[in-house]
Amino acid sequence: MNNTPTLDWTEDGRPVTARWRSEAGVTPPRRVEVVDDTVTADEAYQLACGGTALLYRGDYQNARQLMQAMARRVDRPPHRPRRKPAAKDAPAPSPADAFHKHRMAQAQRARILGMVLIPLDADYGIPLRRAPDVREACTEAWGAPDANASVASLREILGLIGAHEWRKKGVAIPALGASIHPWYGVFSPVRGEYLQLIDQAPLPATSLAFDVGTGTGVIAALLARRGVQQVIGTDRDARALACARENITRLGYDRAVKIVDADLFPEGKAPLIVCNPPWLPAKANAPIEHAIYDPDSQMLKGFLNGLAAHLSPGGEGWLVMSDLAEHLGLRTRETLLSWIHGAGLVVLARHDVRANHPKAADANDPLHAARRAEVTSLWRLGVRPA
Repeated sequence: MNNTPTLDWTEDGRPVTARWRSEAGVTPPRRVEVVDDTVTADEAYQLACGGTALLYRGDYQNARQLMQAMARRVDRPPHRPRRKPAAKDAPAPSPADAFHKHRMAQAQRARILGMVLIPLDADYGIPLRRAPDVREACTEAWGAPDANASVASLREILGLIGAHEWRKKGVAIPALGASIHPWYGVFSPVRGEYLQLIDQAPLPATSLAFDVGTGTGVIAALLARRGVQQVIGTDRDARALACARENITRLGYDRAVKIVDADLFPEGKAPLIVCNPPWLPAKANAPIEHAIYDPDSQMLKGFLNGLAAHLSPGGEGWLVMSDLAEHLGLRTRETLLSWIHGAGLVVLARHDVRANHPKAADANDPLHAARRAEVTSLWRLGVRPA
């Protein structure tokens, strides 16, 4: 374990070391207290808030209930003393301020709940009463077990279990008439409206298409289903590449679709290039969030700036984007249009659809106003004439 992070603690009067597992790259806690079913939610919450992790040695299901009780304490609105009413002309928080405050709250919540730790044997078995068998789920996420015991947060273990179930059951994609099976760490295509746009937009050609940032391979598969003879999907993430290849084979499109490791564009040119980049220009708090958050819009700008050089004459680049960033004050429509123009591109057409995910109708969501106004668009881009 010389090249892997470890967690150190004292138990029964002796020092113990185990491999530390964190998908988000969280640093191992410096302080660890071994607890069992006798610990109360208030005690656990206070320890976690103070930076002390709780290594659970009791009943697994009780550990889950403990974390749920801690979550209720995290989500409880803070008690504030009564203040004088604010002046009528006091400015309301901006959408961007509300977004950043929400992200900070999410990160704080994840930090506190991530302090409940679960031990894992060398074969990924959980040595706690009433613990589920997570060995297959752990192997899918982390690879074959080694000879070392390890520790992970209960929150991460629950994420592994959920991802394993999604991978087994799949996500129904109406536009495909089939299901996509996302892997752990690969973003699930749960937003169906953007796939609806790709399924309905007129194809400029059916000979060849590039799917930039293929993820699960869902867009590549959809293009193949629409009759594109050859589709090349690209990604840099090893899990995404393996996931996409498995999905393409499962769907029977492996002769039409090739998945390659490439930074944005593959070699050559194509008459159709599709990209569904992360929609929000913000820092990701965990690896899987890279499908949602794109710091400084790096992938978006990379796609736009490289598109003209990879389009065949008369070809189209399809940019699939939500305008949520605009409603949150993170990026303006004018900025996006200036990037398009600066890359030597022109907007040929735009197809829009309203967001229909559950959060768009949740009035209790902190970002409800922005989500309610959200529109997803397929921008059809061409090379601007010289």
